[in-house]
Amino acid sequence: MTTADTNVVQQLSDGLAAAAERAQAFTVRVRARRRIAATGVAWGEGGYIVTADHVVEQEDAIRVGLPDGQEVAAQLVGRDPGSDLALLRIEGAGPPEGELAPAGAARVGQLVLAIGRPWGDGVQASGGVVSAVGGPVRTRRGTQIEGYLRADATLLPGFSGGPLIDVAGRVLGVNTSRGGRGEGVTIAAHAVAAVVAELREHGRVRRAYLGVGSQPVHLPESMAATVGDQRSGLLVVSVEAGGPAERAGVLVGDILLSLGGGAVRDIDDLQAQLGAERVGASVPLVLLRGGERRDLTVSLGERA
Repeated sequence: MTTADTNVVQQLSDGLAAAAERAQAFTVRVRARRRIAATGVAWGEGGYIVTADHVVEQEDAIRVGLPDGQEVAAQLVGRDPGSDLALLRIEGAGPPEGELAPAGAARVGQLVLAIGRPWGDGVQASGGVVSAVGGPVRTRRGTQIEGYLRADATLLPGFSGGPLIDVAGRVLGVNTSRGGRGEGVTIAAHAVAAVVAELREHGRVRRAYLGVGSQPVHLPESMAATVGDQRSGLLVVSVEAGGPAERAGVLVGDILLSLGGGAVRDIDDLQAQLGAERVGASVPLVLLRGGERRDLTVSLGERA
């Protein structure tokens, strides 16, 4: 290795170390379970802390370890198991918020650091590269996250709830070890912000629901031609008793084609039409019954 090569590597190493040092200021320790503590991220003004929902096992005795070494009590503002995010609040201003990377800033192949603070002696870091960027994506709980990242940085014990940062120290998202299939995942910063806004206002993330069980089906050409050449829909395999779909007249065996004006070709399409803004709303529902188009109106409920 030449001297020039050594200098480049040293500069890269120094840059990553500096990014981890910047993360010290906005990364906290969260003690809300009996096992190893987890990590949290200062989010906005007013003492708000974001962490992973699954690490909050005791809601009435949460303690947050601050960057200056103090440990203070925190209250649970709200939690969203669907995205595995929880929002806490401590008294006072709290640590400063880290700089959030804008939506779309993460790129496959870029260097990143996963930051954790499960102990009281400063942050820990694990390095890697972004391996995937995507979203919206449906979680194993059936809810939808607007954006996610996957990185090959190891999420060490206690790293859940901590930030994924770029080499400039900007927050790309919040890490959780509950990404499905035993993998870790990072919830993108703009998606975290949307969840935080709901938790601050309502204490939960409101999601509309239709009240059906369904599976994707391919439409024969003869049917597709009658509904604007749509090639697939959702076959209704169950209808919740007393739910919005039953009240609207949906039957097992119907094929859902659109909801609220948006095409429903698969389950992801359906979830995309069931945002918080549609809780309690009456929206048009188009389906096929016995090969014939039916137009209904459904008043959407709120997912418990």
